[in-house]
Amino acid sequence: MSLVLVTGSSAGIGLETARQILERGHTVVAHARDEERAELAREALPGVHDVVVGDLTSLDQTRHLAEQARTVGPPDVVIHNAGVGGGAPERVQTGDGLERIFQVNVVAPYLLTAALPRPARVVYLTSGLQDRGHLHLQDLQHADRPWDGMQAYSDSKLADVALALAVARLWPETLSTAVDPGWIKTRLGGPDAPDPVEDGAATQVWLATADEPAARVTGAYLKRFEHLTPNPQATDVTVQDVLLDRLAQLTGIRLPT
Repeated sequence: MSLVLVTGSSAGIGLETARQILERGHTVVAHARDEERAELAREALPGVHDVVVGDLTSLDQTRHLAEQARTVGPPDVVIHNAGVGGGAPERVQTGDGLERIFQVNVVAPYLLTAALPRPARVVYLTSGLQDRGHLHLQDLQHADRPWDGMQAYSDSKLADVALALAVARLWPETLSTAVDPGWIKTRLGGPDAPDPVEDGAATQVWLATADEPAARVTGAYLKRFEHLTPNPQATDVTVQDVLLDRLAQLTGIRLPT
């Protein structure tokens, strides 16, 4: 059985992902932004091994989250589920001076990936909106362009796919994938979303836990168990390397290779 860390697992897709993994007999470490949400996760997930706490809008708290996860037990599998949407009408800067969507959706999963021991499997949640994303490598944080929240979100989800594929390339012993969960009825997805949360969790649960050959893939982008072709920038090794370099500069830690 595996020890699985699921970020953003106090509600929504992350909570359902953690629940399904527990049902399969694995050990789950959940994650919540604060102690109040951590208590909600404990109540919703009977049998959860532990709940680590950290606000991903803070680099210091994200580093501390990695330390907590190490102490609980280095995870065999990490699912980077936590994220924020693109509904903000204006650009929001965090206390670290970073654009909020980029910090939560891209910087945080990178920092956790670099700070934790290499897992056997890692899954990065993305979105079908990665198709409309474009990584301006000199302006990843939308500082020099008119603000468009949905474009910033789409760009962040493209960066997540590029990160997943870069990890697959640089860590051949780790199975690294990106998953589009679909448009799911959650707080983030909204009430008009067509798909139930159970469907939104299914693919990453399968990739994280199944032993069948079809689930033991790396360098892939999937939705509903099907392989999809990602945005061409995601597969561009130069784009991947520049993105990793920018993230290393922002966090002070390079991805071990």
